[in-house]
Amino acid sequence: MSVEQFTTLAAPVEAEFKDKGSRFLAFAYPVQTETAIRQEVLYKREQHHKARHWCYAWRLGIDGNRFRANDDGEPAGSAGRPILGQIDSAELTNVLVIVVRYFGGTLLGVPGLIHAYKTVTALALQSAEKIQQDVCRQLQLSCDYAHLHEAMRWCKQQQVTILSQDLQQQCQLEVSLPLARFQSGLVALQQLRTIDVKLIE
Repeated sequence: MSVEQFTTLAAPVEAEFKDKGSRFLAFAYPVQTETAIRQEVLYKREQHHKARHWCYAWRLGIDGNRFRANDDGEPAGSAGRPILGQIDSAELTNVLVIVVRYFGGTLLGVPGLIHAYKTVTALALQSAEKIQQDVCRQLQLSCDYAHLHEAMRWCKQQQVTILSQDLQQQCQLEVSLPLARFQSGLVALQQLRTIDVKLIE
């Protein structure tokens, strides 16, 4: 049975945790792509350039295969893994959490670090509003301009999200179709013989 919805964050959230002078600032975001994740991590490094560490973890998609945990100089497994563990405990995906650490002069040890990164991430995710989103597949539609109205009518009927459109003599639309309506939507589309369809992996 395929999963048709997933849970993610409705909006970015922040939280703070202090231990022996060190400040841990957690920033949690809904994200769609690895490009967006890289940009957000770079932005946080610039914004908090006086911090000691910028540790993070993220998970994308519903297959469980796209994730990363980064300790950014902290002892191995003491930062990124605890952050990812909290994302997974909350059963979230398409989520990035960055924890910025300002060192307070006292070493916390590996157990102390694990506790701090885990706690501040949990505080951020607990305070966040969660939303259910549809799992979607992306399609590319191609047709002559004369038949564009048929493609647009199909888009409206199926309540798809149009991701991009190139409306020249030969029109191309990239659309996102919820998995729950994918088969029926595809059948309806294939009956429109004037429109070519390609699945975008």
